[in-house]
Amino acid sequence: MILDIKGLYKNYGKKPALKDINLQIPTGRIVGLLGPNGSGKTTLIKIITGLLSQYSGTVKIGENIPGHLANATISYLPDKSHVPTWLTVSRAITFFQDFYHDFNKEQAISMLHSMNIPLDSRLKHLSRGQQEKVQLSLIMSRKAALYVLDEPIGAVDPASRDFIIDTILKNYDSKHSSILLSTHIISDIEPMIDQAVFLKEGEIFLQGEVDDIREEKGSSLDELFREVFKNVV
Repeated sequence: MILDIKGLYKNYGKKPALKDINLQIPTGRIVGLLGPNGSGKTTLIKIITGLLSQYSGTVKIGENIPGHLANATISYLPDKSHVPTWLTVSRAITFFQDFYHDFNKEQAISMLHSMNIPLDSRLKHLSRGQQEKVQLSLIMSRKAALYVLDEPIGAVDPASRDFIIDTILKNYDSKHSSILLSTHIISDIEPMIDQAVFLKEGEIFLQGEVDDIREEKGSSLDELFREVFKNVV
């Protein structure tokens, strides 16, 4: 099991953020973590990636709890870029190569060329969508067991979303890894995910195989999402 979460609770003061989260992700799965803003998606991701350490319950990535050892097997795309924008794209590639032993420089360069992003450009001179593409290329060029992608298509125009989704699918090894993808843009990612996890007010409202959910509910995930969260701001 790549990710194994049992009985996870997280509070901010007296306010509950996550309540009794149970989630298992084996190898070779693309899992959509779905919910509106404030549903607990980012908190859950921060716990998985070791950015939050105060919680109750158990979280295992492979054989390790979140932290240094586990992070060696996680490739994390945050919703906001953590790569310094004064770097050129080429220097950002070198930065990742120096920092991550499993980083494939040639793969990153090939992906960036396919996106028509010049390697000598500084990140701050690129559009937000281009910066997202650079960061995605860097993240997907690692040989990780678990890719955690927080809103990977949220900042790009609709025409770019299919390209980014195709890039994700082409550059992840389904025999040795899995993807946990957080988003509230359901229609674009629904065809690519195997399993869906709906979060509502910090709890898992619904989870299961995508085909089973569609058959049981008689609707697409996008239609279900709109119905469940239609009154959520």
